[in-house]
Amino acid sequence: MVNNISILKNITILYAEDEKDLREVTHQILKGFTKKQYVAQNGQEGLELFKQHESEIDLIITDVNMPIMNGLDMVKEIKKINLNIPIIVATAFSNKEYLLEAIDIGVDKYVLKPIDVAKLLQVMSQSLLYHELKDLYIDKLTNLPNRNKLKKELDENHVELMALIDIDEFSTINDLFGEENGDIILADLANKLKNFLDNKKFTIYRIEADKFAIVANEHEQNLDEFVEICRDFADKIEKESLYIQDNEIDINLTIGIAKGDGSRAFKYSQRVINYARSKLQRIMVYNEAFKIQQSFEENIKWVKQLKTGFRENLFQAYFQSIVDTKTKETYKYEALIRYITKDGQEISPFNFLDVAKRTKLYPNIIKIILQDSFKLIKEKNKRVSVNISFDDIANEETTKFIYESLEQNREYTDRLEFEILESEEISDFNEVSKFISNIKKFDCIVGVDDFGAGYSNFNLLTLLDIDFVKIDGSLIESINTSKDLEIIVSTIANFSKEFGVKTVAEYVSNEDIYNKIKELNIDYCQGYYFDKPSSFDSIK
Repeated sequence: MVNNISILKNITILYAEDEKDLREVTHQILKGFTKKQYVAQNGQEGLELFKQHESEIDLIITDVNMPIMNGLDMVKEIKKINLNIPIIVATAFSNKEYLLEAIDIGVDKYVLKPIDVAKLLQVMSQSLLYHELKDLYIDKLTNLPNRNKLKKELDENHVELMALIDIDEFSTINDLFGEENGDIILADLANKLKNFLDNKKFTIYRIEADKFAIVANEHEQNLDEFVEICRDFADKIEKESLYIQDNEIDINLTIGIAKGDGSRAFKYSQRVINYARSKLQRIMVYNEAFKIQQSFEENIKWVKQLKTGFRENLFQAYFQSIVDTKTKETYKYEALIRYITKDGQEISPFNFLDVAKRTKLYPNIIKIILQDSFKLIKEKNKRVSVNISFDDIANEETTKFIYESLEQNREYTDRLEFEILESEEISDFNEVSKFISNIKKFDCIVGVDDFGAGYSNFNLLTLLDIDFVKIDGSLIESINTSKDLEIIVSTIANFSKEFGVKTVAEYVSNEDIYNKIKELNIDYCQGYYFDKPSSFDSIK
């Protein structure tokens, strides 16, 4: 009985046969069961048809003994183009030589002449089902088992030790050289893994775009030895540049290693590879002491709290004074986000800001800050400075909100300032310049926060039209005891004055630091020596 015939109705066949009568009869049969057929009289013609219609053809049926090019030679050439195409050989010869050669070059199945139609249809459907299953578990680019295969085998094979390998900044490689060249790199890395590792001791998988897994097949594999093997491979890859179109490409890897029963080994290795990257470690072994699970639970808690906080208005701006260094009189306030619990507890952004950025909830914060800042400006006649990140500036919805808010409050915008965070990389200075130009139309003042801690430093004074710089707290908090810090801050202050840019020192926590800042002629100060951030109601 023939099963799964319905699978054939939507496929296209390439059929190669030199015997005219048999070719015509079989062609007529195939017409009744398949969508489309390409028919060839010999292997050469079949190969040309395949090259012309490769994207359409789902399955190949070919005779063996044909003129010009025989069927097996045709199969060899086709396999160079598409390794996974299902192929059925129809032959009158049943000797082992032909069958062994057919198996060796990757032919799926064979039928003997004279062809039994029911048998042919059954073999066709079986071959297609086999390839569907194969595609489910095999990565086509590298021919390695894929993520599905890994997950299937994790518990079946009682995996105890594995590693995940990730190419650093692979998306950048794709952007620079194109995805086709990126695929070449992935295939090359797969081949290097195959050549480097003993296939009896280790199984290699490609589980995502640029992620590979290595599973130790031996249950007694020593962890330290496994780590050294992974380290040696990483060393090898980093020493051997890859050349694509005369371009030398250096590859760096991050590797996470974990022990555990089955799926736990996979889960732990995923956790540790991300942790390793955050800690700038090339290789890291999972350890419960990292408290990664605790971190996940904390993130989940804060995602829920952020959503609740925005919905129930639990976020509000607090304000910290920035004083004139000479007179100690308050010149302006910096607006800082706080989460106020229902029982009145004040929680700083250190606990939730990173989660907000990674969950796309961050744009809500600048909206709250801006609304509360205008309230302080209007109702208490204060000057207010708000922080803004490059992500905010690059977000069209956020900048639209800012411009609309400025327009609605135009009579108060000359008392609003923006501090661009330099501790976050600015990847498009034209975008930032455009933003500065737009808000200066409203008479807003613009500065750079965290100056000295970021990526551009003194270049910002020449690249952007800014009015002040806030010197990063890491340079200020120990300036009274460090001559090196004093020299750095003095250089920043003097350089800024050359450009007519005011300076602000943050983290001024005691009188000694204040006196040193005053001695260096920094224009303004901010810190707990003067006051801590306060709520709207507590500001006079």
